[in-house]
Amino acid sequence: MINNHPQFDRTPDSGQRPALLITIDTEGDDLWSNPTTITTRNAEYLPRFQALCERYGFRPTWLTNWEMVECPIYQQFASDLLARNTGEVGMHLHAWNNPPLTAFDDQHAQRQPCLIEYPANDMRDKVARMTDRLEEIFQVKMRSHRAGRWGFDEAYAQLLVDFGYQVDCSVTPGVRWNYAYVGKYQETGVDYREFPSHAYWIDLKDIQRPGNSPLLELPMTIVRGDQTFWTRCMHQLGRSSRLLNRVANRIAPQDVWFRPFRNNRHLLPKLVEAGPVEGCDYLEMAFHSSELMPGGSPSFPNERSIEQLYERFEALFAAAQGRYVGLTLTEYHDRMVSDRLAMSSSTTAQEA
Repeated sequence: MINNHPQFDRTPDSGQRPALLITIDTEGDDLWSNPTTITTRNAEYLPRFQALCERYGFRPTWLTNWEMVECPIYQQFASDLLARNTGEVGMHLHAWNNPPLTAFDDQHAQRQPCLIEYPANDMRDKVARMTDRLEEIFQVKMRSHRAGRWGFDEAYAQLLVDFGYQVDCSVTPGVRWNYAYVGKYQETGVDYREFPSHAYWIDLKDIQRPGNSPLLELPMTIVRGDQTFWTRCMHQLGRSSRLLNRVANRIAPQDVWFRPFRNNRHLLPKLVEAGPVEGCDYLEMAFHSSELMPGGSPSFPNERSIEQLYERFEALFAAAQGRYVGLTLTEYHDRMVSDRLAMSSSTTAQEA
């Protein structure tokens, strides 16, 4: 069971406080339903969460896609938090509706492909257009990024470096993506099962390995749960029924994400209490902006479910306050750079 997992027994180090990284995939309303017209009403609901973060001293990173950067309400909201230096805006790229639209989109956009499935020129053009638009609207350099549908590879990483990005958070350690969701299935996928669970500088020739590039990877916080034979059988049965799947995830979750799902409210406080996984000094929360709006997602369909969500946020942030320092993704990157420089200076002084 998850509460007996060894990674839940670790106490954070007594030195520098670990970071709490709050990342929001900032995108249109209820994209799970694959709408023909994308709306952005959830932009009206974001100030409440931003205010909650500020009250507890945490600093969210709003990873923004195309429809949201074009939304006037979101433009005003994000410009205000940037002016007050209470959070960060980064890039979140949904390739299938991100200009420029291409011949590949004409053929395949309906199944919402990852950027890594596009031809190389299309990939570069979409990253360039999105980066330029974000920087034009918000008048700040884009430095942080998460790939749409978690689809990331070496070519994508090189593009981020080329366009001046410094930190990515697309890796989901322990997870293999076959794109078997939103009613679609792709033979190809992305396999993160052997990737690190801690921050590392990416090797641009093999993004699974630490290297010397200027791009820092901050993998999502995911803790492996019970992997016994009976647990695997239970989850296999759960694929045939949403109810059985919910029961399986509640009794013996296989992967515990630091995400506010409706069925994991008893697990997230354990993550906060236990601290980061071994070798890591942060917890990274992720969710979607539309999950802050009643009916904006399957997880939170009405106002009552949103109020319950905020009760959970309040409890989590209260438990984390004082034990964690709130940082944006770029601020964590800068702390890593500072620590590395300090270590190098110390080594040099000892050798002298």
